[in-house]
Amino acid sequence: MALATLHDRERLTAALVSCTERSIALAARDEVRTAWERDSACTGMTVGGLTHHLLAQSAHLVRGLRVEAPGEAPVITRLGHYSSAPWVKASRSGETDPDQDEQDNAAAQVGHAQVLAEARQALADLPGVLALPRDPDVVHIPWQGWSLATPDFATTRLMEMVVHGDDLAASVGLPTPEHDDDVVEAVLDLLVHVSLGRHGQVALIRALSRPQRASGDVSAF
Repeated sequence: MALATLHDRERLTAALVSCTERSIALAARDEVRTAWERDSACTGMTVGGLTHHLLAQSAHLVRGLRVEAPGEAPVITRLGHYSSAPWVKASRSGETDPDQDEQDNAAAQVGHAQVLAEARQALADLPGVLALPRDPDVVHIPWQGWSLATPDFATTRLMEMVVHGDDLAASVGLPTPEHDDDVVEAVLDLLVHVSLGRHGQVALIRALSRPQRASGDVSAF
């Protein structure tokens, strides 16, 4: 999905709906339900907490689209978002976000069925709120203090669902969901550009084409 395609609201909506549907299908598995209180593959999060974090992404987008962004909040790029967000800096030094972990673990205490019900409601609401006219077409991120263009914020939610879907599948021994091409292209475009800003073009080109000269880790986060 090229950057221009992200501004095609119909394709963006389809990508978000399909990604959310596959995330819910994974979370609905019995393997997730029965492991709800166990530790997940993400340090500090239970399987339930991780599931809540995964499924909350579409709900964050729905809530953000239902309110007008404050005019005084700066609108930054998605790459600026990742270069400024405190959790990114913490993750690169090997730290987790204990406050976020605690919030998700606590939210999961309502149980598997309720977390799924809330996610299905967000999925049902998603196409309608995405179709609403917005001027400016931005979503505010209150926990960061800035706003992103709606397609940029939506892409960050796709990335969260794809990455944490892998985390959840690994936590309970299930295959990682595979997503539609538009979803994968948007997420890879984002991750590659974040990685490029962190490691530089030589490291990334070598990692992708010349492993014998690769310098090592080129993780975006």
